[in-house]
Amino acid sequence: MSTILIRNAKLVNEGKTFRADVFIRNGFIEKIDTNGIAMPADKLINAEGKFLLPGVIDDQVHFRDPGLTNKGDLYTESKAAVAGGVTSFMDQPNTIPNAVTLDLLEEKYTRASQCSLANYSFFMGTTNKNLNELLKVDETKICGVKMFLGSSTGDMLVDDPIALENIFKNVKTLIAAHCEDDPMIKQNQAKYIAEFGEGLSVKYHPLIRSEEACFKSSSFAVALAKKHNTRFHIFHLSTAKELELLRNDIPLNEKRITAEACIHHLWFSDKDYEEKGNFIKWNPSIKTAADREAIFNAMLDGRIDVIATDHAPHTIEEKNQTYLKAPSGGPLIQHSLNAMLEFYHRGKISLEKIVEKMCHNVAILFEIDRRGFIREGFYADLVLVDLKKEYTVTKENILAKCGWSPFEGTTFHSMITHTIVNGHLVYENGVFDESKKGKRLNFNR
Repeated sequence: MSTILIRNAKLVNEGKTFRADVFIRNGFIEKIDTNGIAMPADKLINAEGKFLLPGVIDDQVHFRDPGLTNKGDLYTESKAAVAGGVTSFMDQPNTIPNAVTLDLLEEKYTRASQCSLANYSFFMGTTNKNLNELLKVDETKICGVKMFLGSSTGDMLVDDPIALENIFKNVKTLIAAHCEDDPMIKQNQAKYIAEFGEGLSVKYHPLIRSEEACFKSSSFAVALAKKHNTRFHIFHLSTAKELELLRNDIPLNEKRITAEACIHHLWFSDKDYEEKGNFIKWNPSIKTAADREAIFNAMLDGRIDVIATDHAPHTIEEKNQTYLKAPSGGPLIQHSLNAMLEFYHRGKISLEKIVEKMCHNVAILFEIDRRGFIREGFYADLVLVDLKKEYTVTKENILAKCGWSPFEGTTFHSMITHTIVNGHLVYENGVFDESKKGKRLNFNR
């Protein structure tokens, strides 16, 4: 279908909520009218009582494709994404092989064009030795460059001081980083193993991957970025202490240092390890309730700019291993918008602020071309939400390939009913139309 008319929706956009009709033609929003639209359309959606949001843009996911597709792949995880109202994602380079050359990166784009139901972009990975490849990047065609300052897959830990200096000095596109001090983490782990043995409990995870390890790394990276005026983005900030590195006294489009909060750091605390165990083992670790509260407040006041998931599925068998053997990460993308809407129901955040942090600000921060807002002339990436319907997360309704979620048993009091990607109604009340695939994101840089 080439045209869609959405009638009687409550639009949540650019700090306001108002009733309007929206007309979509050939992938774009053609008309928004508070007085109603009478134009004929191939598809009519009666949105009475529902809220229309821009599609969520998740700036940090690990869809495991290529090389780790037993955990997830670009098709299965993008399907989970659109069911959760996420219309665009930015995937990380620590696949197998690592995406550390332009050729390997383009192979991922080719694969996504064939199977992804959501729009996509891919970070180029950094190593101690691939500066020449990084300098070939066309910054209008990729979301950015990803640096691991903590251990990762393959050769992606960047720990050579000269390499770090050269990357921050010479790479002109956005650099995003996982900030944890690897030597300190290894030292902490050796200490706890010596004290408690190899059967160490997951409750020690936030002590091994500690506040000090996070702050040492992120403060070092921020100092380097300031030295070279690098456009730098801190992924999955997890401690209250790191907030002193951030500011909220200038507009987002003027910031050179930005930061992200992830759903798990907003939802869980170290008290939840007892019940959830390795199923909430992430890097950086989930820390104290005080850290969680400080991160939430910083997200509200503008020190933290965007909300993402770090969606990183592992198999149940892997997660059921002992703490030291179980990998870090978990699936979240299907439930990220619902989790934030649950905070809305609890009175902790407004709908307008959710849209700002999950849609508008991601588009501004990455300078994405014509996405993240409900505007005439923009791509029709849209989500309809019913705030009066509830459902409980069970294994039967989880779409991530790994088949589990840390939200299992949680009842959400909102439901995503429709997801539109590039003007294509890909998801409607649990039914998918996979006849069209997502598009590669472009960037106005």
